[in-house]
Amino acid sequence: MQLAQRAAGISPSPTLAIDAQAKAMKAKGVKVINFSAGEPDFGTPEHIKQAAIDALAAGFTRYTPVAGIPELRQAICASLAARGVTYEPADIVVSCGAKHSLYNAMQVLLNAGDEVILSAPYWVSYYEQVKLAGGVPVVVTTGPDTGFKLTPGLLEAAITPRTRLLILNSPCNPTGAVYSREELAALAEVIVARDLIVISDEIYAALLYDGLTHTSIASLAPEVKERTILIDGVSKTYAMTGWRIGYAAAPRPVAKAMTDLQSHSTSNPISIAQKAAVAALTGSQEAVEMMRREFEQRRNRILAGLRELPGIECNQPGGAFYVFPYIGKLFGRKFRGRVLGNSTDVATALLNEFQVAVVPGVAFGAEPYLRLSYATSMDQIEAGLERLRAFVTELE
Repeated sequence: MQLAQRAAGISPSPTLAIDAQAKAMKAKGVKVINFSAGEPDFGTPEHIKQAAIDALAAGFTRYTPVAGIPELRQAICASLAARGVTYEPADIVVSCGAKHSLYNAMQVLLNAGDEVILSAPYWVSYYEQVKLAGGVPVVVTTGPDTGFKLTPGLLEAAITPRTRLLILNSPCNPTGAVYSREELAALAEVIVARDLIVISDEIYAALLYDGLTHTSIASLAPEVKERTILIDGVSKTYAMTGWRIGYAAAPRPVAKAMTDLQSHSTSNPISIAQKAAVAALTGSQEAVEMMRREFEQRRNRILAGLRELPGIECNQPGGAFYVFPYIGKLFGRKFRGRVLGNSTDVATALLNEFQVAVVPGVAFGAEPYLRLSYATSMDQIEAGLERLRAFVTELE
């Protein structure tokens, strides 16, 4: 049976594929150190789970409004107000995870041939979702010299008459880069002047380190907000990846179009998960701060360990839970008779020979790098660093 062209052109998510391979190895008894998964290793806080239990006991198991229950959309508005940006419930669309929100946004905003600027390194699904919507990804490469951040000059140089959309991600997956208010304001000048739309992926907004604070680009000015689709969810902040609750905050016509689209795909998000999300947003935030502090300690340890390895360099991430080390100095060296030519060679050798799962930088549009998630225990980080040291030491 012949597939549609759009289906034939889809590439599977490299991060999910490597995570699945690592988990399959673990199921066979292999002691894998899994640095591939972008998933908190903490349990969902108890009061959130209890809210779902209570909803289930109350029989809250039927269809809800497509865009989410009113109390959840109101809770989202209150949460966003703390970021300095005001929305009404009618501007909010709750979906089955932030990835679903991103997909909906691109489907209703892009026409065939519209260009979308992606700042590389970029999250793997942006590229594929742009293609699925008929858009054309335009990749702008950034590096450690700008802290892996897009600059106004780079943005301006990438704009053509077909440019419609810019995707921003702060804190960033995979680099952990965090844009300051001043940096966002400089980008916003170009966005407004060139009449662009911006999708602002803020899923890691609560995971910031070194005293950094989060700024939403939508909070800068009304003329910026009216061009912004803000994406967030509960997965990373509250260790709720499997609950599948994300949301978009958007100008009213865009929110309506996303709701209409969703009404013909998934209908509403999971009913009991919505109740759990209400508890997450309105309840105690102590667990969030506990997880943030622990992630910061883990970041410090894995960063120090990587910097001790010969041939590896690494910028200091300001947020999220990833490090993105430079491994270009390993290329051309031999591992057990085979020359390492790219990040995939390195990642393959680490998984097959040392049982360490990492994601090659090429998946994020960036050679020569690896992405490692430190959303795992300190013991696993220590063990993983030891295996990485053994690998590097063995290179010829």
